[in-house]
Amino acid sequence: MARLSLRPDNHFFSSPVQTHNHPFLSSLYTITPRSFPHHHNPLKPRVKCSASGTERVRESKKLPKSPIKEDLPNLPNPGSDSEALSTETGIKQNWPPWKNIPERYKLIGATSLAFVICNMDKVNLSIAIIPMSHQFGWSSSVAGLVQSSFFWGYALSQLPGGWLSKIFGGRKVLEIGVFTWSFATALVPLLAGFMPGLIFSRILVGIGEGVSPSAATDLIARTIPVGERSRAVGFVFGGLSLGSVLGLLLAPPIIQTFNWESVFYLFGLLGIGWFIGFQFLGEEEVSHRGDETTTSHKPENATREELGNSLKEIPWKSFFKSPAVWAMIYTHFCGSWGHYTCLSWLPTYFSEALSLNLRDAAWVSILPPLASIFVTSLASQFADYLISNGVETTTVRKICQTIAFLAPAICMTLSSVDIGLPPWEIAGILTLGLALSSFALSGLYCTHQDISPEYASILLGITNTVGAVPGIVGVALTGFLLDSTHSWTMSLFAPSIFFYLTGTVVWLAFASSKPQKFTKDHDS
Repeated sequence: MARLSLRPDNHFFSSPVQTHNHPFLSSLYTITPRSFPHHHNPLKPRVKCSASGTERVRESKKLPKSPIKEDLPNLPNPGSDSEALSTETGIKQNWPPWKNIPERYKLIGATSLAFVICNMDKVNLSIAIIPMSHQFGWSSSVAGLVQSSFFWGYALSQLPGGWLSKIFGGRKVLEIGVFTWSFATALVPLLAGFMPGLIFSRILVGIGEGVSPSAATDLIARTIPVGERSRAVGFVFGGLSLGSVLGLLLAPPIIQTFNWESVFYLFGLLGIGWFIGFQFLGEEEVSHRGDETTTSHKPENATREELGNSLKEIPWKSFFKSPAVWAMIYTHFCGSWGHYTCLSWLPTYFSEALSLNLRDAAWVSILPPLASIFVTSLASQFADYLISNGVETTTVRKICQTIAFLAPAICMTLSSVDIGLPPWEIAGILTLGLALSSFALSGLYCTHQDISPEYASILLGITNTVGAVPGIVGVALTGFLLDSTHSWTMSLFAPSIFFYLTGTVVWLAFASSKPQKFTKDHDS
């Protein structure tokens, strides 16, 4: 006779259907195999001669009505040491809170913070220039020369910054740039009494800050998909507005409490602190490609010959054969004229033309960049919403850039016309116009990545080089015209209005966000 028997120590595993009727036990049974000794082939048939074998096999296959207690896993009691250990382990796994944030978001956040410090170091001189001019007896022309020297270095570093970002990656170029401008910022008080040294230190600040936009563009183009690009660009470059706010907000009380030298020391230390903290950020740079286009970095120990060949591989002629690239170049120039001249001269304008003291002039100067933070967030979501709902990317970029140019042109016209407006209304009108100019972050500043993610940093280097010229010429020219005409309308507002209007026409006529293939074949 044949008899098949089951070992009693396998009751737990022989009842899978029973667990289905008990959801709680089902969740437990999924982990219990780890708690039991491993048995190879636990159901072993034994053959015996018996007439009742079949009946006993049937009985052995019947499922118990209730689970067998001795086979249940031992669960920890609430409040026991094992539960506390499990809770502590879970906390450690989820700490710090940003541990599980994707690497690309950490890089974008750190880049935005770098841009905050960037503009803090850029605008501190626009406040400190007032007591410095009084101390050293500078005229408006000399003050304009000192402020414009920053843009000499800024213009010179644009193309090298884009090229280096393509070779070594935006991360490495960004951290070197932050250290350079922060160290140079701290040198300003030591060299202020020696004009060539002061100008050199500001040129060095410009070089450090000049490589940063290309480095950031490289990071965004390589890691952020097009559907998120407007928000990424807005978040990173929006740090500039926040930096202007913090710089204009903190500089006056620091100067009045201590002296003008202290603001350069403190702001310089912030950048050094960022540089040190950035070393602890993960090394992974590219966690998500923005599109199918892939790019590669040369190793950091690349030879001089490899670096030279990489420079020759860039399709320079192909860039300049594209009408869209020329539209970006001129539009960048026009936008920078209005932005840089106002950034450098508005505190002085509020102080002299509107008769505000240093603290009030700084407070009023905060309003445009403060409003820009809100507008940047609104514009980026607006642009991404339109793109995600099927609106052509080129159309979205043209809409945003048109708003960015026409709004400040209209508001500057109203401010420059003598219609008897009180100072605070003039400040409000200028704030509205300059805040709406932040729509450019969802217009022009996204187009570099749109048309070529591979060469986005190079393209921004090209347009930003031309865009830095107004910082050199416009800021100094404003001071010269102010000394000559004694008119803020002719020196500050009229040139900006002209470039805003002509830039709008060029952008609407030639701008495009359609992906383009820039190759060496087109150079021949």
